[in-house]
Amino acid sequence: MMLPPDHPPVPRPRIGVLLVNLGTPDGPDVTSVRRYLAEFLSDPRVVEIPALLWQPILRGIILNTRPRKSAEAYAQVWRPEGSPLAVITKAQAAALEGAFGPEVIVDWAMRYGKPSIPDRLEAMRAAGVDRLLVAPLYPQYSGATTATVNDLVFDTLKAWRWQPALRTLAPYYDAPEHIEALASSVRAGLAGLDFEPQALVTSFHGMPARTLLLGDPYHCQCQKTARLFGEALGRDVTVTFQSRFGRAKWLEPATDETLEELPAKGVKRIAVVAPGFSADCLETLEELAIRGRESFVEAGGTDFAYLPCLNDSETGIAMLRALLARELAGWLPAS
Repeated sequence: MMLPPDHPPVPRPRIGVLLVNLGTPDGPDVTSVRRYLAEFLSDPRVVEIPALLWQPILRGIILNTRPRKSAEAYAQVWRPEGSPLAVITKAQAAALEGAFGPEVIVDWAMRYGKPSIPDRLEAMRAAGVDRLLVAPLYPQYSGATTATVNDLVFDTLKAWRWQPALRTLAPYYDAPEHIEALASSVRAGLAGLDFEPQALVTSFHGMPARTLLLGDPYHCQCQKTARLFGEALGRDVTVTFQSRFGRAKWLEPATDETLEELPAKGVKRIAVVAPGFSADCLETLEELAIRGRESFVEAGGTDFAYLPCLNDSETGIAMLRALLARELAGWLPAS
C-alpha cells in the first residue's frame, strides 16, 4: 500500500533487547563520581528515607566526603576503555548481537550514568522497535535494582504515543542455566589455582535488613542461589553480604567481618566468588579482590583468590542467550 506523501516515515518493525546494569560514573574523578552518586543515592528505591530528611544529609555531608574516597577506589580498577562495568556490559551486548536473527537489535544501558535508559530507548524507537525485552542483569530481584530499572523504563514509555509491546527479564537466581554457568566457571577457576581453598565464600551485595521484613525477596533468592550453586559444585559455600552503608542494620553475615574472622578459625586458604553480579565492577574488583584480600591476609590468611563473574565469557554469553531466547519466545520466527 502506498503511503500518502505527507505520512510520517515508518521504519520496518524490529525487536529490541536492552541489557541494563546498575551504573557507573563517566570517569574515576571526584566530579564524575559526585554526579553519579547524586543520581544513584537520590533514587527513593535505593535510599528509602523521605527526601525532606535525606536530601540535606546527601547534599550536605555525603556528596562532600564520599566522592573522593570512591574516586580513589574507581581509579584502582578503571580500564583504558572505561569503567569495568560499562566495558563488560557493552561487550555482553556486542556478543549477543545477531544471536536472535537480523531483526533483533541488542543494546545496553546503565540505570545510573551513561548510556542512559531513555537515550537507548529513543534509539530503539528510531530503529523501528515495536517489541521490547528489557533485561535487568540482576540474577536476584530487589526493589533497589530490578524494580528501579523497570520504573525508569515505564516512566520513559509513559511519554510515548506509540508504545512497544513490552517484556522484562525475570530474575534468574535459580535458573538451571545460571546455576550451571556459575558452577562451570568456578570449577575452571578453582582448577587454575595453585592452592586448595579450605572455604568458598559467596559474597552478595548487601541490602538493609528491613527490606527482608518489608517483603523484598532478595535475601531468600540469594540463599537459594548459593544452595543450588553449592549443590552443583558438590561442596559447602559460605554466604555473606557486602557493601554496607550507613548505620542501619544490614543483611548478615557481613563479608568484611567474615574475611577477618576466618583465619582465627583455622581457615587460611579461601576463594571468593560474587554470584549476585552479572559483571565485575567496583564492588567486586576493588572491594573484594583488593580490600577483601588485604583484610584476609592482615588477619592471618595465607592464600586468597577472587574468581571473576561470568562477564562476557563464552559460558556467560551462552547463559544469557538461553535466558533471553526463552523470554523472546513467540516473537522470534519459528526455527
